[in-house]
Amino acid sequence: MTTPHHNDSTDASSRPESLRQWARSLRALDLEVAVRATLAMVVPLVVLALLGRIDWAVYATFGGMTALFGRGEPYKLRARSVSIAAVGMLGSIAFGVGMAAIGAPLALLTLGLVFVIVLGVLLISTAGLFPGTPLFFVFAYTVCAQVPTDPADVLPSLVVGVAGAAFAWTVTMSGWAVRRAAADRSAALFKELPRHPRINPAAYRDKLVWLSIGQMLVGVLVAGGLAILVGIGHPYWAVVSVVAVLPPPGARHSTARAFHRIFGTVAGVLLTALILLPGPPVWVLILTIAIGQFGAEILIGRHYGAALLFITPLALSVSHLASPAPVSELLVDRVVETALGGAVALVVVLVSRAVLARAAARRPAPSA
Repeated sequence: MTTPHHNDSTDASSRPESLRQWARSLRALDLEVAVRATLAMVVPLVVLALLGRIDWAVYATFGGMTALFGRGEPYKLRARSVSIAAVGMLGSIAFGVGMAAIGAPLALLTLGLVFVIVLGVLLISTAGLFPGTPLFFVFAYTVCAQVPTDPADVLPSLVVGVAGAAFAWTVTMSGWAVRRAAADRSAALFKELPRHPRINPAAYRDKLVWLSIGQMLVGVLVAGGLAILVGIGHPYWAVVSVVAVLPPPGARHSTARAFHRIFGTVAGVLLTALILLPGPPVWVLILTIAIGQFGAEILIGRHYGAALLFITPLALSVSHLASPAPVSELLVDRVVETALGGAVALVVVLVSRAVLARAAARRPAPSA
C-alpha cells in the first residue's frame, strides 16, 4: 500500500507564517476599538458597583459613550473629535438630568428633544464626527430625562458623567502610547487610521443637513406621539429607533436598515430574556454590558442586524440599571416600540426617496 503524496506547499499556505501574520488577520476584526469601548463603558460601572452607587450607572455609561467616536482617525484629529463628542454627550446628559429634576411636562421634554436633534446634527456635520447621526446624544437625553431625579442629585450625576467621559477620552487616546511603544511593529499589529474628518463651518447652510434634521424631527415626533397614544411604557425607544434607522446627511437612504433594526431587536430581546428573567445580580448585568459593547463594536460595521444581538442586551441592561422595571414589560415594550420606530423611519425613508426622485425628474436637463 502506497502512502499518499503529502503536499507541503498546501499546508504551508494554510497556516499562518508568523505571529505577525496572525495578528494582521485579527486586526481586521476591530479588536482595538472594541477593547477600548468596552473598557470605557465597564470600568466606571465596576467602580460604582464597588461604591454601592450603581444608581449612577446610567450617567457613567453615557459619559463612556464618548469612546464610540473618533474611530479610525489619526490621534491628533481624534483628540479633537473625541473632545467635541464629549461636549455633546455631556450636554445631552446635563439637559436630560435638568429636565428630570424640574419634572418637565411632555411639551417641554418634546421641545428639548427637538433642540437636541437640531443641535446634534449641526454639531456632527460641522465637526465631521463619526458616527454621523445624533443617536447617542438623543439616547442620553431621552433616558436621563426619564430617570426620577431630585434637584440635590443633579450635581453628583453630572460629576459622574464628566468622570465617565474623561475616562473614555483617556482610554480612546491610549492607543497613541501603545502604537508608539510598538514602534516599527505597529504597522503589522494595528489597523491603519485612514479617516480624516474636516471641520465644515458652513454645515448650517447645507440643504442636505436640514433635510436630515427635518426627516428626524418628523420621524421622532410621529413615532413618539404614537407610542404615547398607545400607552407604551418606554416611548423613547421608538424615538431612538427612528434616529438609528435614518441616514446621516447626504447618505444613501436604505430600507434594509429598518428591517435589520426590527428583526435584530426581536432576536436580541429573546436573548436578553434569558439573562434578565432569572433576576441576575448587578455583576451579571455589568458582564452583559461588557459582552454587548464588545460584540457590537466588532459587528456594527459588518452587519447591523447581527450587531443588534449584542446592542439589545446592552441597551436593556443599561435601562434596567437606570430604572428597574418588571422584566417582561421591559422586553415587550422594547419589541413594540422598536417595530413602531422602525416602521415610521421606513415610511420617512420611502417618502423622502420619492420626493427627491420627483424633484430630480422635474429639474431641467443641462444644456449641451
